[in-house]
Amino acid sequence: MSIHIFTSEEINALSSNPCVRKCTKMSISYTSDFKKRALELHAQGVSSKEIWRRSGFNINGWKNDYTRDCLKNWKKSIKKNGHGGLTKTRGVGGGRPKTKGLTDADKIKRLELQVKYLKAENDFLAKLRAKRAE
Repeated sequence: MSIHIFTSEEINALSSNPCVRKCTKMSISYTSDFKKRALELHAQGVSSKEIWRRSGFNINGWKNDYTRDCLKNWKKSIKKNGHGGLTKTRGVGGGRPKTKGLTDADKIKRLELQVKYLKAENDFLAKLRAKRAE
């Protein structure tokens, strides 16, 4: 499976489209209004590729089933969460902290904080063991 990585020019062009909420080199997030309108048009018989083209996207070079898969995922989201599911964003918060692109000073600061946390945790556990031993 090939993954399309967007160039900075493509990101700028996509970000200027009013249907796009956010764009990174790996993904595009669409506005909930676009998602709703796309699903309405698809229900009226408009092909998924045509919906994206009408909305000002140049989808040449994108994965062949990308637009169809987006609509399919949005339909699943509505079925599971109602129309509010279209406004939810994936990947917000949680997960492992990002370490790519950190400077050496940032990495050192992060490691110092981690050591401080682990020392406090060890002190707490030592006190807990002592309390249990009593």
